[in-house]
Amino acid sequence: MEGQILIEYPTDFPIKVMGRREPRLSQTIIEIVRHHAPDFDPATVEMRTSKKNSYLSVTCTVRATSREQLDALYQELCDHPMVVMVL
Repeated sequence: MEGQILIEYPTDFPIKVMGRREPRLSQTIIEIVRHHAPDFDPATVEMRTSKKNSYLSVTCTVRATSREQLDALYQELCDHPMVVMVL
């Protein structure tokens, strides 16, 4: 299909989630990720704060097994009130 990027599954897939710095943000993101990727290892999470310390980015690399899995994960993350952006 023209213009479409095809991903071969399974693959390691990084997901960056950004939100306002709140006490449970990273834990909430990890819980959502583990709901869709039970084998996700929270020890691999990478976190960075914004320059003004107002936002936190949390990068989780999951072992993606299907497009449907990634779509559902992105949707749940995007729908969460603590999440500002998902890349």
